[in-house]
Amino acid sequence: MNDIAHWLAALRLHILSSEPALLAMFDLYAAEARFGRHFIEEDLRALRVGSAILEVGAGALLLSTQLVREGYAVTALEPTGHGFGHFARLRGRVLEYSKAQACCPVLLEIEAEQLDSRLGFDLCFSINVMEHVSAVERVIERVTGSLKPGASYHFTCPNYLFPYEPHFNIPTLFCKAWTERLFSRRISTHPALDDPAGLWRSLNWITVTQVRRTVRRDPALRVRFQRSLLVRMLARAASDAQFSARRSTWLVALLRGLHFLQLHRLAAFIPATLQPVMDCRITRITPPN
Repeated sequence: MNDIAHWLAALRLHILSSEPALLAMFDLYAAEARFGRHFIEEDLRALRVGSAILEVGAGALLLSTQLVREGYAVTALEPTGHGFGHFARLRGRVLEYSKAQACCPVLLEIEAEQLDSRLGFDLCFSINVMEHVSAVERVIERVTGSLKPGASYHFTCPNYLFPYEPHFNIPTLFCKAWTERLFSRRISTHPALDDPAGLWRSLNWITVTQVRRTVRRDPALRVRFQRSLLVRMLARAASDAQFSARRSTWLVALLRGLHFLQLHRLAAFIPATLQPVMDCRITRITPPN
């Protein structure tokens, strides 16, 4: 059985028997892995078994190992930067089990800005990673440079044109500096985060217009923003307890009300520049120079 539910259940049993203190963290990232697998479903359908895939920011490797199980040649890029030191122990347990099960991806412990652009991937993707890279333009250049012609970099992350910061559940005030000044106490002492100060430093305030402007500099690239992801995420907020637990009570109540009335479907009509989350696909049309 190659479905992700079967793999995550097996990994959970391994965590339970080897280091049960990590179970809560595992359950959190297992939910993200299930979301990620659904996010790239359309991309995977267009690929042959054995295709080369890069996950940019692979975290605890839950999704990368699953894709290896499905027959893909997977490279997992994960430098473990500021605010994410808690990945180390969980990732170690996942690596130990995936090696025993012969489904371990190639691991690149480098920054995305350092990626070799000559690797030639059939698909690159990332889930909630691009808001943490130190140089958005450089990462787009390096990752898209590693694509084969016709291949895409498909990613989702917050869009900071929308005045909300999802990691800390706070509204934003025009820029990062003003937001930090107003919410400094909450940012520095957030109880649900392993390293709130480090996580805050990692945020780059990425926007849809910034990505679009960067891609337009390279005539070999095309960019498209899907608007339906927000509908799915609003529905998820109404049904996924773990997802809702990381959001403000008032926000969850509002989202559940919208879902009950089916008004969340109207989110698909909101322009990409005004949505709180971006679903971006950058496709390479011709080989890189």
